[in-house]
Amino acid sequence: MSPLAALRRMHEIAGAPLLIASFLARLPMSMALIGVLTLVTTETGSVAAGGLASGALALGEALGGPVIARFADRLGQRPVVLLASLVEAVLLGALVAAVTAGWATAPLIGLCALAGLAMPQIGPLARARWISIATRSPDRDRSVSAALSVDGVLDETGFVVGPAVVGVLAVVASPAAGVVGAAVLVGVFGTAFAVHRSALPGTRPDPHSDRLWRVGLLVLAVPMLCQGAFFGGATAGVTAFSQQLGRPDLAGLMYAVMGVTSAVAGLLMASVPPSVGLASRLRMAAGALTLLSAGLIVASGTWGLLAAMLLLGCAIGPHVVTIFSLIERAAPAARLAQAMTVMLSFLILGQSAGSSVAGTLAERFGPQGAFALTTAAAAIALIGSVALVRSRWYAPRPVPGPPAPVEPVHTS
Repeated sequence: MSPLAALRRMHEIAGAPLLIASFLARLPMSMALIGVLTLVTTETGSVAAGGLASGALALGEALGGPVIARFADRLGQRPVVLLASLVEAVLLGALVAAVTAGWATAPLIGLCALAGLAMPQIGPLARARWISIATRSPDRDRSVSAALSVDGVLDETGFVVGPAVVGVLAVVASPAAGVVGAAVLVGVFGTAFAVHRSALPGTRPDPHSDRLWRVGLLVLAVPMLCQGAFFGGATAGVTAFSQQLGRPDLAGLMYAVMGVTSAVAGLLMASVPPSVGLASRLRMAAGALTLLSAGLIVASGTWGLLAAMLLLGCAIGPHVVTIFSLIERAAPAARLAQAMTVMLSFLILGQSAGSSVAGTLAERFGPQGAFALTTAAAAIALIGSVALVRSRWYAPRPVPGPPAPVEPVHTS
């Protein structure tokens, strides 16, 4: 399936209004992190305070996301996402008011943690929604692959566009505008996503067949943590590299280059024939990630790093899309959104830890120190995919059959 065919299939699965709403509703996740960092740092004059505030938001999201998804699986997406979106909009607005009023750092951090806890997990909930619709197609595996590929593009684009929007708003308006914009987007489009007719209903899981912590799901925490640490190392390394060149403005461009090739490569995953199993795809993607990330360490000059980032994106998209495809196979259907969100929390935690460690390495050893962490994370993901992931845990779900014909009733 070509990228255009995957896009067409996804349009058939979801429709343009829902795709637009799900994209704009997930932007606040990336906007809030960089927006809070920028706002708190600017208002307090302390980078440390900004980092603590942004870190509290990320930690709250990592802890609260699985809880929100759990309620969405049990009670239905509509009421849970609607409530979370409105509460999140209020909390982000309150955060702007608190920073502007000059609150002390400690209560600001607490408010950031609350905002993180309430952040609606649009990405994982959308994936669960796409998968539920795609499984009704006769060509189930191709439809699911197309849906996950396109959804991966939405995520990649969101992580590039979100920080860019915050930067533009900070320059054109004020540092607070980015957080206010995130509040508006989550309030409006989070609500639109929640009330759309495709919202999944709640289900009461069977405690025996719907047990969340299956082996096939647990082992995927390793590549997810590694992918997060990979992102954290790459972010710190590129920032340090750009500062070393005296061109800190280039960091955003390099992220965008990596995001573009990652999105295209993720779309191309819908073209991989079913004969290539998901476990094999994961190992190949992790191997490519390890090999291509080594290019960051030896890159010299602006064009050298841009070329390395361009190539590296070709492995990121397939790796992330394949992990989510494996999650879809391993998770119980009644708890799919929760499983997706738990795995995303591992990625967020890995990114947070990776950023912290890579920042220290960059200060001591330069950009190459941070890039060494990136390569190490990719190598651990490769080792984990070879040593832990087994194809037998990821059998395709049976395609629901057509309803049985109704026998005519004869009366005498």
